[in-house]
Amino acid sequence: MLEEIYIRDLGVIEEARLSFKSGLTVLTGETGAGKTMVLTALGLLLGQRGDSSAVRRGQDQAYVEGRWFVPGNAQVAARLDEVGASSADGELILNRSISTEGRSRAALSGRAVPVSVLADLGDQLVVVHGQSDQLRLKSASAQREALDQFAGSPLLNALISYREAYEQHRESSTQLNEIKLSTTERLAEAESLKALFEEFEKVQPQDGEDGQLADLANRLTHVEELRLAASAAHEAISSETFDSNLDAIGLLGVARKQLEHVADHDIELARLARVAAEIGYQLGELAAELSSYVSGLEVEGEHDLELVQSRRAVLTALIRKHGESLQDVFDFANLASNRLLQLDSSAERIEALEAEVALQFATMSKLASEMTVIRLGAGARLAAEVTDELKALAMPGAALVVEVTEAADFSANGKDVISIQLVSYPGAEPRPLGKGASGGELSRIMLALEVVLAKTSSVSTFIFDEVDAGVGGAAAIEVGRRLAKLATQAQVIVITHLAQVAAFANNHLNVLKTLGQEFTVSDVVALNDQQRVGELARMLSGLAESQSAQSHAIELINLARAQSG
Repeated sequence: MLEEIYIRDLGVIEEARLSFKSGLTVLTGETGAGKTMVLTALGLLLGQRGDSSAVRRGQDQAYVEGRWFVPGNAQVAARLDEVGASSADGELILNRSISTEGRSRAALSGRAVPVSVLADLGDQLVVVHGQSDQLRLKSASAQREALDQFAGSPLLNALISYREAYEQHRESSTQLNEIKLSTTERLAEAESLKALFEEFEKVQPQDGEDGQLADLANRLTHVEELRLAASAAHEAISSETFDSNLDAIGLLGVARKQLEHVADHDIELARLARVAAEIGYQLGELAAELSSYVSGLEVEGEHDLELVQSRRAVLTALIRKHGESLQDVFDFANLASNRLLQLDSSAERIEALEAEVALQFATMSKLASEMTVIRLGAGARLAAEVTDELKALAMPGAALVVEVTEAADFSANGKDVISIQLVSYPGAEPRPLGKGASGGELSRIMLALEVVLAKTSSVSTFIFDEVDAGVGGAAAIEVGRRLAKLATQAQVIVITHLAQVAAFANNHLNVLKTLGQEFTVSDVVALNDQQRVGELARMLSGLAESQSAQSHAIELINLARAQSG
């Protein structure tokens, strides 16, 4: 909901702060007082192009700020996340400035953003129907969305199922076309992958083999040196000669026996005797491992160093083709295997895909037909309800027509083309919305549509500019009554010249113009009940103080209250 707009140095408005409430708010004032500047300010906040000529004379820039309350609006929250902004407690602040040099700046909740961001948010915040504003439902896609929204959950559920089938069919069709249209390229790619994969299969590398071969080659290169060192170490620890007193184990055994001989006389020497025994066990294990190592070298020595180096060269060449490590080779083999399956363009593969595509097409067509039936029914109901509304809005001969025709092809939204058209008078040909209707008629058409669509609409604020143009009397009262009806579903703001419309307001704002010697200044004030009577009297007769006009104004207000409940 729009809560407030602050305007400074825009057109004739020097400074004004407009507070809005829920329900119906009307904005009135003398011609030329500056009511259109309010719409201009709102347009700037919603991302419309700024005009430097709108800056108040004698000032450097115009500034506009708007505050919205948007709790729980997921679409707004998502757009804020995209630009790194946020809304504190559901409050959203937009501001825009226009300089006399034509520079424009925009900010969202204190964060500078491109003007296009304001335009994106504007679609979620406000719908404006003005004499010169673009028609909200002018595009075929917007009309389809409006009809689908009006159709409700039956259409939404059908659309979810349809889109799933549509995506499956599209993906399968793309895959089938790719196989059929790029056979030569796919065959060439497959042959190349097969050659590389066959090389991998021929080499049959093992995980960690390159490291193991490097270690083996290093040992084979220095095998004699390693054998001599290990044998000497073994001899020093456990000599195989008859003189065991020369090896470490023998000498340690002598030391242990000496300590054990006197261990009963000293606890410390007893502990050291045990330490000597433990070291003896460790030396024995070390000697055994050295003996095993020497034996292993004798076995490895049987390997031909040239064969090991040759195997290493084969692995190195394979690694260079596919990356920097043996793991890269394994990754390639895995990807190549999967890609070869994808490139399999055999007749059996194509036949299977064609059968799958045909089945998916049948499912998609069935679901699309179900949506067509739902849209036809919803279109008839929408047309009937809007036509009834138009009769009460001084357009008794007008009728709304909702056409649902078959598109040339399927899309993500089905196979329907939605066209909302207007029959201006009995016997006339249906014409697209916005063609063949005056600005005031168009506003009333959109009012009738919005009243009917409001029950399912997600937009929280509607703004109408001179929706009452070209009507008066009882028809004007009907316009006011329907605006009040729409205001029970959403916030409605109306710029009007008719007292019959203004009488239905919950909140009445008045634009006042003051003429000075050099400048014209406009301000906006909220009217109380007594002031409203005077303003409605002025709108009725041009004489705010006229007793008869005031009586008529009071009568209108009472009538509006009675009819709007």
